[in-house]
Amino acid sequence: MARCNTCSAPLPPNIGVCEYCGSQNDVDLKGIHEFTVNKPESSRICPDCDIPLQTLDLEVEGKFYIERCDSCLGLFFDPGELEGLMDKSVSNVFSINRKRIDALVREQPEAQNKIVYRKCPVCRQLMHRSNFAFRSGVIVDECKTHGVWLDNGELKRLLDWKKAGGRLLHESVRQRREEEKERQERLHAYRKAGSMGTFDGPLSPSPSGSEIDLIDTLVNVFGKFFK
Repeated sequence: MARCNTCSAPLPPNIGVCEYCGSQNDVDLKGIHEFTVNKPESSRICPDCDIPLQTLDLEVEGKFYIERCDSCLGLFFDPGELEGLMDKSVSNVFSINRKRIDALVREQPEAQNKIVYRKCPVCRQLMHRSNFAFRSGVIVDECKTHGVWLDNGELKRLLDWKKAGGRLLHESVRQRREEEKERQERLHAYRKAGSMGTFDGPLSPSPSGSEIDLIDTLVNVFGKFFK
């Protein structure tokens, strides 16, 4: 178990604030990524502390710049940078550990359940809150134009999620949803062709009533399963 850098008390999983002395601990970068401070202050502002962010170079396969708040240790990634860092940090994952993924979701800090809308460090407009991918359990703050904000500890949670096969699970669910969407579109085309007495495109002859009932049943079952 990780321990506080100040008082050596045990730290809860993936949480950077010590429950005993209240000090912040860098659980995202320390011991995971080496970095240098490229700029002590940037023009980007921390959405929580309202102070200029530092620009860090993670030195991942050359220069890799991100921003960090020196007070709360939150991280800001330009569009595509978070996914790029995760790809460079975790690779060769070929299986899905559902028990570990479920455990990561259960370990979600209570702070994530509090709905707080933050301002983008760049444009200062309110960011959107969204669950990163499928069942990551990490609610990120995202500006569609400028990037993603992570609280201290959330990068480590995402890396643990990917190591457990979370990205593979996400892609699997996404593919199944796309297949279900195609089934819905085919069913709609069959119904349209049957009601008009014509066939649009290379469709087979209109299905019988029993076949349509079967298609309806499959669509309903798969639709409920993949919601």
